[in-house]
Amino acid sequence: MSRWPIAALTLGLLLLLDALRVFLPSLITLYGRAGDTPPEQLGLFAALWFVIPFTAIAIARFLGPRAVMLSGAAVLAATRIALQGTDGGTPQLYLSAASVCAGLFFLYGCARTLPRAAVPVGIALGLGLSGLLHIAIDHVDLIWQDGLFPWFPAIGVPAAFLWSALLARPGEDTAPAAVWFLLGPALFLTGQYLGPGAAMTGSWSGGSNEFAAAASVAALGVACLSLVPFAIAPLLANAPVHVYRVLFPAGLLIGVFSPVVGSAQAILLAAGLGGCLGLATLSPGRKRPGAALLAGTLVFLVATFAFYASYDADLGFPNTIVPMVIGVAAALIGVGRRLDGGLVATPRIRLRVLVSGTLAGLLLPPLVIAALTWRTIPATQTVEGKEFTLVAYNIRMGYGLTGTLDLDRIAAWARTVRPDVVLLSEVDRGWLLNGGHDDLDRIAQGLGMGYYFAPAADRLWGDALLTNLPVREAVSNRLGEHDHPTGAQAQAIVLTVGGLEIGIVNTHLQAPPGQAPEVAALAQGLAAGNTAVAAVAAASGGTPRPVILAGDLNTTKDDPEMRVLAAAGLTDPLIAQGDPPTSPTENPVKRIDHVLITPGLQVVSASVPRVPFSDHLPVVVRLRLN
Repeated sequence: MSRWPIAALTLGLLLLLDALRVFLPSLITLYGRAGDTPPEQLGLFAALWFVIPFTAIAIARFLGPRAVMLSGAAVLAATRIALQGTDGGTPQLYLSAASVCAGLFFLYGCARTLPRAAVPVGIALGLGLSGLLHIAIDHVDLIWQDGLFPWFPAIGVPAAFLWSALLARPGEDTAPAAVWFLLGPALFLTGQYLGPGAAMTGSWSGGSNEFAAAASVAALGVACLSLVPFAIAPLLANAPVHVYRVLFPAGLLIGVFSPVVGSAQAILLAAGLGGCLGLATLSPGRKRPGAALLAGTLVFLVATFAFYASYDADLGFPNTIVPMVIGVAAALIGVGRRLDGGLVATPRIRLRVLVSGTLAGLLLPPLVIAALTWRTIPATQTVEGKEFTLVAYNIRMGYGLTGTLDLDRIAAWARTVRPDVVLLSEVDRGWLLNGGHDDLDRIAQGLGMGYYFAPAADRLWGDALLTNLPVREAVSNRLGEHDHPTGAQAQAIVLTVGGLEIGIVNTHLQAPPGQAPEVAALAQGLAAGNTAVAAVAAASGGTPRPVILAGDLNTTKDDPEMRVLAAAGLTDPLIAQGDPPTSPTENPVKRIDHVLITPGLQVVSASVPRVPFSDHLPVVVRLRLN
């Protein structure tokens, strides 16, 4: 078996996944305008780029599948290079869409031409290496990185991909339809469970390394584990193959249905998914593999939108069912029908692939991951005097007005105001729909701060507090849904400034009429000397503890909810500062982002800087303890 088919499929998947990490968030931030576009229209636009590749079926009849593969490869490489030169906006949206479309044309040609033995290896290496490389670039895609260095891989990888595609000769024994259909569910499951940001991250700085490393090792482990049926089954009697048909689907299902999120789940799921890829390759059916591939990618698209649409609309079922259904489908494909015992690979090749795959999958990733993800926990710092600076910012998952990922720009701007406390809303820690980035870890690195994450919609999306001040306690309190599908929380924090305690309630209200009384009660409890979980002594001799309630409250100063907050002792000091609007960024006309305070705190200065890194403007307040 030649190495070129494996190289072409691996590099092609790398480029396709790279394009997906740009296309999916561009749908939301550019085409969807973060909710301004009707969801039906958004869905149809996304589906268009997955439906167009079905024309490859007709084109292949006239030009041949290899021509489809090479033309798709050429467009995929060209659009990826062109993406590197964009600065967001419409070009980013349509170039990434064209890149995804071209990648599917390429894969269709691969399904019709590549030898069967190369397929599970190429798919698994593409999925696994994509996750590893995303960690290597620290979760910020190359197209959003400035400078000259990103251009080298942005040109070099497409060039190597084109070269390997040209040298990948067709095979007589092509892979069955089952393994190509499984690619779509595998894309969804790896994005949900095995991506660098999709592993459960810690609630405080330094807590995410173990899980991120485990998930990335597991993702690359797909590559070596998928070789097991390929390398061993033909050498053994038929009985062990049937054992594989039980073990690998069972591992996949345990990983998908596991209530515990962590490294063990990731490893089980990766092992099961990798094994199912290998088992599907041993299936004897070879009819219409190209159509099966395109159908599988439609499954990926539908599953992705079904999972995330539940945060904007009540679909009548919990979104956790979606990955379970996809996992069951993948396991059933792995169980499959009768298995074919013969493969066109010599024992020497099988042994070489098995050994090299195992070494690459089990030894290299831990060393690379340890070097790339190591973080030191920032030292606790105290503030001299009674003044400190607080920033409250809804960062819209880190995507600016032009649809670019502006995490580094957010951190660079925030450093200029020298904050002591940063409160963030709409923090994404690995949603597949938003590209799988860990916003919080990246911004915290740029600021040199520790952080406390508070999950809201789910374990990967919510709010966060960043500070190096001494923190006594940080607890996330789930708020009532009040018929709103997107979850919300209120993060209660007690920290120390100048030897005195301050309470902070950090929140992003999704249903203000029902949630405003809840956060008001929480603020009153903090002022009385309580935390979210236990009563403690008041800050100093029974004196009420000063409290700040801040974040995107989705409430203006004239709304009834503001009167509820005022009744709890909270005042709006920015009214005296000119009542600067914060939304929308392009033409702000209203202030829905607030920093409210109780007696004991005084505003020294306040501003709403006009920065383009979100669809909201940040609020910067300098406060003094009375």
